[in-house]
Parts: sequence; C-alpha cells; structure tokens
Amino acid sequence: MSAPSQAAADFEPFVKRGEDGIATLHLMVDGVHCGNCIRRIERGLDGVPGVVSARLNLTTRRLVVTWRESETDAGALVGTLARLGYGARPFDPDRLGADTARRERALLRAMAVAGFAAANVMLLSISVWAGERQGMGPATRDLMHWLSALIALPAIAYAGQPFFRSALGALMARRANMDVPISLAVLLAAGASLVQTVNGAPDAYFDSAVTLLFFLLIGRYLDSRARGKARSAAEHLMALGAGTVTVIDASGQAQARRPDSVAPGEIVLIAAGERVAVDGRLIAGESEIDTSLITGESLPRVAAPGETVFAGTLNLAAPIRIEVTAAGDETLLAEIVRLMEAAEQGRAKQVLLAEKITRIYVPAVHGLAAATFIGWLAIMGVGWQAALMNAVAVLVITCPCALALAVPVVQVIASGRLMRRGILVKSATALERIATVDTIVFDKTGTLTEGRLELAGGDYDADDLARAASLAAASTHPLARALVRAASGEGGKIALADGVREQPGQGLGLDGEAGETRLGNRRWCGVDREDDATEPELWLRRPGRAPVRFAFRDRPRADAAEVIAFLRRAGFRVELVSGDRAPAVAAAAEALGIETWRAEQTPAGKCARLDALAASGHRVLMVGDGLNDAPALAAAQASMSPASAADVSQTAADIVFQGERLGPLLDALAVAHRADRLVRQNFGLAFAYNAITVPLAVFGMVTPLVAAVSMSASSLIVTLNALRLNRGGKR
Repeated sequence: MSAPSQAAADFEPFVKRGEDGIATLHLMVDGVHCGNCIRRIERGLDGVPGVVSARLNLTTRRLVVTWRESETDAGALVGTLARLGYGARPFDPDRLGADTARRERALLRAMAVAGFAAANVMLLSISVWAGERQGMGPATRDLMHWLSALIALPAIAYAGQPFFRSALGALMARRANMDVPISLAVLLAAGASLVQTVNGAPDAYFDSAVTLLFFLLIGRYLDSRARGKARSAAEHLMALGAGTVTVIDASGQAQARRPDSVAPGEIVLIAAGERVAVDGRLIAGESEIDTSLITGESLPRVAAPGETVFAGTLNLAAPIRIEVTAAGDETLLAEIVRLMEAAEQGRAKQVLLAEKITRIYVPAVHGLAAATFIGWLAIMGVGWQAALMNAVAVLVITCPCALALAVPVVQVIASGRLMRRGILVKSATALERIATVDTIVFDKTGTLTEGRLELAGGDYDADDLARAASLAAASTHPLARALVRAASGEGGKIALADGVREQPGQGLGLDGEAGETRLGNRRWCGVDREDDATEPELWLRRPGRAPVRFAFRDRPRADAAEVIAFLRRAGFRVELVSGDRAPAVAAAAEALGIETWRAEQTPAGKCARLDALAASGHRVLMVGDGLNDAPALAAAQASMSPASAADVSQTAADIVFQGERLGPLLDALAVAHRADRLVRQNFGLAFAYNAITVPLAVFGMVTPLVAAVSMSASSLIVTLNALRLNRGGKR
C-alpha cells in the first residue's frame, strides 16, 4: 500500500461525509507558530485539486479541511502538510491540552537553563573585561573562557532546541522563518567562541549566545500561555454540552447515551436541574429554562410544549421531554464554539509590526552577513577567520534582541501596573489592540449593571413583604431570592411557610383556611390591567385583598454613568448591545446616557453587530460578562470582562477586572495608550541602534565582543525606556 493510501486509511475513521460527496476532516497541526504558518498551510491546501476550503485556528491548532471525495483523499492532504513541513494528527482536545502542557514545561526548563547559564557566563565575562584593564594574564583569561564554554555549550544545546528544531524543519521544507537567523547567530557565535578559546584568542562570545536565547525563550513561553488561555474558552463551552443524555426509546425504556450519538427525531428526557446537551423541541412538560447562554438575560424563560430549547441551557424547574433536532457538531452550542474559533483565527492574523519586519529581516540579515564575509575574504584579502568574525559580528549585532524586547518588556511592565489595580491582562497583544479602539460596545446585565436583582418599589406594605417572603423562601428563582434578601435586609423575620407548591413558569401557591395565597406573575395572580413597566415584577394575591406588586431592578454600577460620560467626552463611540428585552435595555440606555442600543441579541447577532462596525472602519472594544457574550468577546478587536463574569467569558476576554466599579476600563485604556507610545519609541530606538551599528560591523570596525556589548546595551536602553511606564500616567 502506498504512503498516501496508508495515511488515508489511518485517518478514515475521523472523516465525516456528506450526501453531496463532500468530506470534512478535523486535524491537529504541529509546528504552527505564527500567522505566516497559517497562510502557508491554507494556501498550500487550497492548491490541492478537490479541496473546497482549509481553515486553521492558531489558538487551538485545529485545521478543518473539506474536499470533494471524487478528486482527493485524506492521505493527499496529510502528505501536502508534510511537504510543507508540518505534522498532523486527528484533532483531539484532550491530547492538545496534554501536548501544550508538555511543551510549556519544556520551555520553562529551557528558560531556566538559559537564564542560569546567562547569569554565570556574564559574571565570567565581566571578570575578563575587568581583568584585562588590571593586567590579567592570558592563562587566566583562557581559563575564564573555558569555564564559560563548559557552562554555555551544554546550555545552548539544550535551551536552543525549540529554535533549532523549528529552523531545521523550515529548512527541510525549503523555507525560512525567524528561527533560522536566530539559530545561525547562536551557533556561529558559540562555534566561533569555541574556536577562539581553543586558539587562545582574546575574544569569546558565549554570553551573547545564551543571553539571546534566554530573552527569546521568555517571549515564546508567554506566547504559548496566552494561546492556552484562549483555547480553554472553547473547551469550557464544549464542556457544557458534554456528559450523557437520557434517551427514551420506542418501548418507553430509558438509556444513557453520549450526546453526539443521538439522532434527530429521538426523544430525550431532561430532569430538573440538568443541563440540556442537544437542541430540540419541547413535546412534554413545562418548566423554566436558564437561557443566559443564548440571551444573557438573568431571568429564566418559561418553556412550554412546542418551544425550542438549546444545548448548554439549564432546565430549572421540572422534568421535560424534547424531540431532538440537532446534536453534536450541529447544535447552537457548537456553532458558538465555531464563532469563537473563527474570531480567534481572525485576531491571530493581525500581524504585529515586529512580525512584519521579520519578513524582510531573514533574507536581509543572511545576505548582509554573507556579503560581509565574501567582501572581506575576496575583496579585502583578509584570512577566513577574520572574515568570519566580521560576518559573525554582523549576525550578533543585528540579532533582534532589542526588537524582540520592544513589545514584551512594555507589556510586562504595563500588565504589572494594571495588576496592582486589580486588572488582569491575559493576552500578550491586548494592550496594543485596546490602544487602537474607537468604539466601546457594552453588554447590559452584569456589565453596566451589577447583575444582582433588588427590590425597587411597588404598592406593598411591611405585612405584604413578610407574607410574600415566607412563600419566596421555598423557591430558588432569582426574583424570589431578591424578595427574601429585601425582607431580611429590612429586619423582618421570615416565617417559612409549609406546603408551598411551585407551578413552573407561573409562581408559588399556598392553601389556607381563607383560600389560596399566590406569589408569581400577573396571570397567575389574576391581574388583568396592563402598564408600561419595564422592570421585572412579582405579584402577591391574598384571599380577600387586592393584589400588590413588587418591582425589581438590576442596579447600574455606581460609576457607570460617569464612565460612559467620560468615554463620550474622549471621543469614543459607545453602544449597548444586550440579549435582554427591549424595554429594559431602552431604560438602561436612557439612564446611562447611551444613545445607540440594541436589544434581544443572540450570540450570533452580537457578533454580526461587531462585524458591521468593523466593516465600517471602527475598531471595537467589547465589554461583557455573560456566556452569550463569549463569541463577541473573542470577535472584537479587544475585550474586557468583570471578575464576576461566567468562567467562559473571563477566559475569552483579553482583560478581566476586579471590583464593583467600571472605572478599571478607563485605567486599562489610559495604560494601553501610554504603552503604545512607549512601544513605538522602542521600535525607533531599535532602528536607530541598527542604523548606527550595522554599518560599523559590516566595515569591520566592531568585533564580536563589542557587537555583543552593543546588543546588550540596546536591550538595556529599550528596557529603561519601558520602565517610564511606572511613572505617573493617571488618567
């Protein structure tokens, strides 16, 4: 059997086929580091005859390929990836997490080894520099160099593996990446240093090699951690649809099955308190469903026969039966995950300025170093050792240490400053992206408001409140809990009523000698009149008395109006996009001074609004907290979430802030703009350094030792400039 056919057989169990002859395969791709990798893989596969589409997500490393089976097969696709220099396996989230954790542990070990070696070799180098001024003899100097070699060479061999393997894989695939000149510079510096040490020459450059490795490993580890955080957002969402479902067969027998094994048309029983794992139509029973995943609304929705329920929602009140309409990858929950992955993929293609520079950096540095070697050897007529030292000096002095530090060092300092203010920056590029936004889109419940309902008014007296609370204590409904809190807060003693029964979607009832007491919605309590109230409400109907009303509100954050006013004065466009009812959203927008608002928005609707804003040229910061906000948080230019948010929203957001106030948003914006200015200054300093030192190295006026010192000095200057971020800067 040929290799492609064998590969096709290996992947055959994982191929999903459609009736139209279109097949789909989800692969996990190894060796993906940047947006250039994504473009290379997608373009390479798009060129294979029969491929309909190929989309790779950088965060999860998931490649989704669809093709016409009549023209190609899985083996040809995997073979194409191999020729491009990338390995592939069937996508497995569990294995992905294990691989990522193993790779991060390896990076940490390599970073520790490089840091230890850099510190010790630098001490030895300082001793050599100082000793030469004090008349150190050649024998002592050579001993210092040999000690440096004994520390540096094993450390370079171990700590440099992430770069060496990447560079080797790129070269074997006949391409170049940023790791190629890095590896070449490190190896040449180490090799030349060893030759110099063997020959007893005065110069060695082990400190340059290990220090460069140490800084680059820090950046690679932080990048891996940021991607891992983003990946776990999708994993959290998928967990909501995991587990088992109870399927009722034709004979009425119940059996536990995996959700992805359930076919449309089958009947599933959802117990009270159980999370729905499939999409379906309710056919028996009536209950209340927590639909915050879809709408973001904190109040449950009454579900009656004929209504649709979705995977990821929670059945609160009573058992129900649903007829399955979609399961597995076809559910709305899976669609939300795909929205998040698509949004993250788009974000990953936003190449930083440093990455753009590296596109021309690799050939330019190689060409310059080669030209230097050839020029000194052939034109100037010097020996190969002198020519090689000049070429190494060019590679060392042009090593992108200052350029590599220009962004990370500012990010670290800015993140530390924000952390001290209770603001956690989770994404490596969050501050850069926030600095460019011109539009702020808010969710309502839990973001502009505290997400905690409270009793706000009504036509009740103290006796009514106490009686209502005695019934409400038997329920876990958000309005009932708010009523109990209000009664307790006013010092009243809550006498728990016995025999309270709950009618799902209606309210609570209690039989007494004088008749039935009810606490619930208008219809349940026999209230016929209508009004324009926008806030949630409960009604209490007692025998022989007129019904009384309890009104509730979700209180805005204390400084929400002040923050909105500040943003508008600063020139930001402000919008409110919520899954809540239109009257409630309109009232909140009016109270906070927001002119543009949208209500009853689904997760896809929120993403569509962000896409529309982006298409019109706006750069959007999304601030939200609900599960339904997770795709929008991932789709926006940048995103923030309060610490009280759902776990998946915190995971999807770039920044999480603590406390009950909205002010941290302004702190993050202020620090982001200062950090952006400092990054631009750092780029300018790095370019100025190269403009001055590279010509000196090319013309042989800089030894590798001086080149190493210059490179370290440029890094120090960039770091000192970034430290200015810790001074002042109050908004």
